[in-house]
Amino acid sequence: MTIHKEGTASIVLAAIVVAVASLIANYFLMPVYGWIYLIILVILIILFLFIVSFFRIPERNMSYGEHKIIAPADGKVVVIEEAEDPEYFKGKRLQISIFMSPANVHVNRYPIDGEVVYNQYHKGKYLVAWHPKSSTDNERHSIVIKRPGKGEILVKQIAGALARRIVNYAKTGESVKQNEELGFIKFGSRVDLLLPLGTKVNVELGQAVQGGVTVIATW
Repeated sequence: MTIHKEGTASIVLAAIVVAVASLIANYFLMPVYGWIYLIILVILIILFLFIVSFFRIPERNMSYGEHKIIAPADGKVVVIEEAEDPEYFKGKRLQISIFMSPANVHVNRYPIDGEVVYNQYHKGKYLVAWHPKSSTDNERHSIVIKRPGKGEILVKQIAGALARRIVNYAKTGESVKQNEELGFIKFGSRVDLLLPLGTKVNVELGQAVQGGVTVIATW
């Protein structure tokens, strides 16, 4: 397991806060209320480890295949339905949404090989990630990947009530590889996939998926 580069600043800041808080608690509490100091110290360490865990990148055996659409994120499948896309396709697509909790791995990956033909950031609200309108109203970053002979897929990173920091590495016109890093959403949220109608879905509502591993659909 490694730590993602996006976590460097947050982890350093958390370490400084924990160290300063520990020193202050030690100075004021240790001489008389040592047991309270120990409780505070344990809580601070747990919080620090929790923040570090947000940025972990576990080692995995990735799934690959030209007919496979791989999960772009860890989390739970919360939506599988036909939906109108007013942003790019201007019509109905098959939407699969993955909710990322704070406990999930937060790296986002390309679900297919192809070329990035659309890349757009949108300012927006910070509704809870499972809200029906979060897909269109929240802060989000959308990209479309085109694979010759197959079609186009839209991947949408969506900020939630807690996650207000979307990182996206895509560049319009570049060729990308399946399971390469697409970006990062700090502290959780949601990723939507918009697929061609008729795509065979391989997951169910409520199913836990792993980014880079679970085959979401085939085409």
